[in-house]
Amino acid sequence: MTKLFMFEKPLGMRDTFPSVYLKKNKLKRSIERVVESYGYEFLETPALEYFETVGEVSTVPEEQMFKLLDTEGHTLVLRPDMTAPIARVAASKLLKEKIPRRLAYSANVYRAQQREGGRPAEFEQLGIEYIGDQTISADAEVISLLNQALEQAGVKNFTVAIGHIGFVKELVREIVGTEERCEHILHYLYEHNFVGFEEHVESLSISTIDKKRLSKLLTFKGTADELSQQVDELKGQTGEEELQDLLSLYQILLAYGYSENITFDLGLVSHVSYYTGILFEVYVDGIGFPVGSGGRYNQLLQKFGKNASATGFGIRLDYLVEATEELEKESSVLVLFSQERLGEAATLAYEKRMKGQCVTLQDIKGVTDIDAYSETFDEVIPLIGHVRREK
Repeated sequence: MTKLFMFEKPLGMRDTFPSVYLKKNKLKRSIERVVESYGYEFLETPALEYFETVGEVSTVPEEQMFKLLDTEGHTLVLRPDMTAPIARVAASKLLKEKIPRRLAYSANVYRAQQREGGRPAEFEQLGIEYIGDQTISADAEVISLLNQALEQAGVKNFTVAIGHIGFVKELVREIVGTEERCEHILHYLYEHNFVGFEEHVESLSISTIDKKRLSKLLTFKGTADELSQQVDELKGQTGEEELQDLLSLYQILLAYGYSENITFDLGLVSHVSYYTGILFEVYVDGIGFPVGSGGRYNQLLQKFGKNASATGFGIRLDYLVEATEELEKESSVLVLFSQERLGEAATLAYEKRMKGQCVTLQDIKGVTDIDAYSETFDEVIPLIGHVRREK
């Protein structure tokens, strides 16, 4: 082992220290309980997948994938996302009958970084995939579940921004004419490069009215009432049907009791190219990236031979850790014993653990600085030396 790499990690990799691990696990368990209460079933997929299947259908750029060869010369990838692997499993094993399936996962994904920049190359996602239901009710269930999961995890002051990729694409394509020009404009929106977007729109050889229609994609972020006014303005025009879908979605969310933190963003797009309809992102005050995102994808499973609609979301647990308050430290007890009182110490520790207390059982000979060690606990019970028994 060279000294240069003795304490180093590969680019973008992170160690998770005990306090962070504890917090992340508690958040994860609280969300998992909500997910299971909605009837979703957890499953696992392998960390390694074939590039020709999962790798090629993933929307993560190829240069961000970790690749390696197996003993037979096949190219493998460390899974860059979870939606594609679950689509593979669902298409091959779980969609024999044409009934909706509610699936869930909690797993690490891997995306190579060319430079550090604070971005992890490995992070954990927790999410759901609702497969086989094309209704707006399915989209509403997914967003409602996301709301309840974040509330249960203790996330405060979060906003779910909802858009419709079909609306954006139809509007832009109608104005600029070609798919290539459309994708170019959508890239500005995805990058949140609004200055570049405006400059590009201004340079286009289109009418002033069409330039205003495109520019409106940047400015429309509003309530359901404001969205309704927008629908009235689009009577008989491109995008009216998609916006009606958003209004229908809102009515269902209203019935579910999840409408206060909802906003609509008609310029919302995603790097996930397989989204086909309603999509959304979750923002939390003080966090510079979406904590979670999701949407409808009705064509991905066709790449695995199944014609099935789907929707879902994924939550970034590392961002969620940042977005929530520090955990209240649980009371910890140290039972410090000498060998002659081991049995007594073990019994006491067992009794307290059965009552739900966190108890550390420590042989006094195994500690160099007893005072320093004892200070890390809330309560110290010394069981040291012989107990004098009266005759």
